[in-house]
Amino acid sequence: MMRISLLAGSLAALILAPQAQAQARSGLEATITRTTFGIPHITADTWRGVGYGVAYAYAQDNLCLLAEEFATVAGERSRHFGPEAKAVLGFQEVDNLSSDVFFRGVIDLPMLRAGFADQGREARGLAEGYVAGYNRFLKDAGADGIPAECRGKAWVRPISLDDVLRLTEKQMLLASSLVLAPGIANATPPGTPLAAASVPVNQALPRPGEVGLGSNGWAFGGEATANGRGLVIGNPHFPWNGPSRFWQLHVTGPEGYDVMGVGIAGTPIPTLGFNRDVAWTHTVTAARHFTLHALTLDPADPTRYMLDGESVAMEPRTVSVPMPDGTPEVTRTLYTTRFGPVFVAPQSGVNWSAGMAFALNDANRGNQRAIDTWLRIGQARNVGEIEAAVSETLGIPWVNTIAADRNGDALHADVTAVPNVSAQLIAACSTPLSPLFASLATLLDGSRSECDWEAAPGTSEPGLMPASDQAATVVRSYLTNSNDSYWLSNPRLPHPALSPILGKHESALSLRTRSNFTETEALLAAGTIDHERAKAMAFANKSLAADMVMEPLLALCADAAEPAETTARGCAALAGWDRRYEADSRGAALFRAFWSKVGQRNDLWAVPFDPADPVSTPRDLATAKVGDKLLAALGEAAAELDAAGIALDAPWGEVQRWTANGEAIPIHGGPGTAGVLNYQDARPAPGGGLVPVHGTSYIQIVGFDADGPVADAILSYSQSTDPASPHYADQTRAYAAKQWHRLPFDAEEIAAQTIGETRRITE
Repeated sequence: MMRISLLAGSLAALILAPQAQAQARSGLEATITRTTFGIPHITADTWRGVGYGVAYAYAQDNLCLLAEEFATVAGERSRHFGPEAKAVLGFQEVDNLSSDVFFRGVIDLPMLRAGFADQGREARGLAEGYVAGYNRFLKDAGADGIPAECRGKAWVRPISLDDVLRLTEKQMLLASSLVLAPGIANATPPGTPLAAASVPVNQALPRPGEVGLGSNGWAFGGEATANGRGLVIGNPHFPWNGPSRFWQLHVTGPEGYDVMGVGIAGTPIPTLGFNRDVAWTHTVTAARHFTLHALTLDPADPTRYMLDGESVAMEPRTVSVPMPDGTPEVTRTLYTTRFGPVFVAPQSGVNWSAGMAFALNDANRGNQRAIDTWLRIGQARNVGEIEAAVSETLGIPWVNTIAADRNGDALHADVTAVPNVSAQLIAACSTPLSPLFASLATLLDGSRSECDWEAAPGTSEPGLMPASDQAATVVRSYLTNSNDSYWLSNPRLPHPALSPILGKHESALSLRTRSNFTETEALLAAGTIDHERAKAMAFANKSLAADMVMEPLLALCADAAEPAETTARGCAALAGWDRRYEADSRGAALFRAFWSKVGQRNDLWAVPFDPADPVSTPRDLATAKVGDKLLAALGEAAAELDAAGIALDAPWGEVQRWTANGEAIPIHGGPGTAGVLNYQDARPAPGGGLVPVHGTSYIQIVGFDADGPVADAILSYSQSTDPASPHYADQTRAYAAKQWHRLPFDAEEIAAQTIGETRRITE
């Protein structure tokens, strides 16, 4: 019997050996362990295995969202959802036809495929594994295992590497080309009819503050922390719906890679998080990642432009967009130039005329360096290695990098893929129209080749600004950013002036930035920072605008002889407000409505901005000049709330709510324009009240002890977009209750929080 057993075992080993070898060669093997709140811990021995496991786990939580995103970047939304419905491109809604034309006309697959072939083995393995992992989940789920929201839909399909390349390219363009996607998709030469022009299109330039990007980030060095090690607070402000939602994950991969944090749809590794030695976060930078170019057209042909006195033909690209069954395809021709695609914004007066057109040149087009950069950040042992990663690759697309390490050093690096355009070139190449575009972008003369981006030696791509001309600072005190420019990341350490394309210098700060500095300085004046004090600051829900305005406003109320009835009720409601955006704060909704009417007034403050005192100016409400207007605005705000059925003193948590499977969850946090650090941008909800659409998302507080990272975090909108998932709203309830979660990083911590069985996938 023993001989028979040994023989059987030998035969089994011979049969299974080639199978195991094939799996080892393919690298498609990973384990997925879930812990509290459904956070997946993906372990793999190869980079292909990492991508494989991450894609599988993400599809478990957000399949319908990701499948729809693949349809978006393939330019197939009109076919599946109709041309007039909306797509979410970055942080704005765009009609499906414009979205499809943009992705079919602007995404250059041959260029992306060539770039992919030149990437490192790590990035290639991650992408290839991601394709396999997504497709494996579809196979395992079968028709009946697809979530109800997208079950049986044609757009839920297996993907290829092209889909991942398109999605990655979209992510790189979120804060640049996507902002003008409708204008690119609907640009036609004068006299040329626009196919399917009946589809309503928003073709206006975004106004300042409308792009929808935000975040707060802090890096505290050893001089500011209780234990002398670094500490990071990450508070990115991202959408509550759509493909830019964050998703938590922990990846243990080859070559010592061990990183926990978050990514967005399609990201194969954490792009914001921590390892054993460093923690980092990102905030959207004030730098501009594209330039606009005014083209002087050939009088004989509006599809030709003059460059250095010579007529140059634009490059046409004709695309066809499939429509729903039975409807003919829509065909359009887009035009591109040396400076990028032509765009229009008729609602803002930007047209393609017989004599002039405008082109957009994007520094992040074809940026396939980002994953390599984040891989290097994830493997960094100190902030110096993080600075080297972002500087040498120039792969970070549109965000600041804010980091601290266990040694007690803190970093703020506003180093990204940005056009190499100096102040001198901007001055020499401006046009009479440049001031009209100044709030959105830098407009340069497109009739001279000398006005193109300058080539600098040693950059990863020609025309990018070298890191040495951008801003990076390392200290042992603290550095922070709330989306203002590189100029101030610590009010005691102003940065010298750099190119205007990197942001404004010695200009007025946003109220959120001023609130950041005010609260941070006050916190440190009272002692060093630790996790508990960091938590209290992150969720304090104070409004700097209220602190600056309420006393003089209430004095106006008291002095008003015969205020209008709505104004009088507004005064009474605000008198009882605690000046915060807590769930139980009464009067917060009224101040939000009031501030939206007066906060941007040019005559609001008696003391103007002073670059020598940027945190405290402008200040002092100019009541003598605008007092009557402020009271009138308060009355209008009260009337607005009356019309919306919202009591003037309603608890904020009864006004701002997130509804999950019929449960209304009160959401604390308020408008960043009112100087609230815990920013929530809310919009009217269908059933009344307000619903958050953008703002505080993944909040992490990461420090270090002798053994490794110590991380508290919460994801405000939870892991899954599937209403049937137990992790559809569990963290949302925790966020509402200001409960934090100690993240499990080591094996013992993971074992203690494990839920369900570990899943091993291989093929």
